[in-house]
Amino acid sequence: MNYTTLRALHVTMVTVSLTGFIARGIGNLIDARWIRHRLARTLPHVVDTLLLASALGMLWILRLPPWRSPWVSAKILGLLVYIGLGSVALRRTAPGRAPRPKALRAAAWALALLTFGYIVSVALTKRPEGALLWL
Repeated sequence: MNYTTLRALHVTMVTVSLTGFIARGIGNLIDARWIRHRLARTLPHVVDTLLLASALGMLWILRLPPWRSPWVSAKILGLLVYIGLGSVALRRTAPGRAPRPKALRAAAWALALLTFGYIVSVALTKRPEGALLWL
């Protein structure tokens, strides 16, 4: 697979991942039954696997180690924050604990969306500051 194909796959999976996260976040906050369906729980893992694989493929083709590129390192750090916030937002309860308040889940969801925007802005600017450059 060439770089252009991997990039197109990556951008497509970014869009699908964001759309799915928004839908699951809304579904979670309104207590929709569909979010507990097997497909709603499995499909995001498939999308995120393709997203990560395409990113790694592009890095491989460019021979770009993440630790030597500050903007790629910033995206990886942002991804870790996004995953953490997403798990708080989409899981009703932490293992072995009482249910998480809806306000906490909503705040984590909003912060995860902001983090997603930051990651995209870093990708577009190729700078670790991302959209913060424009402030």
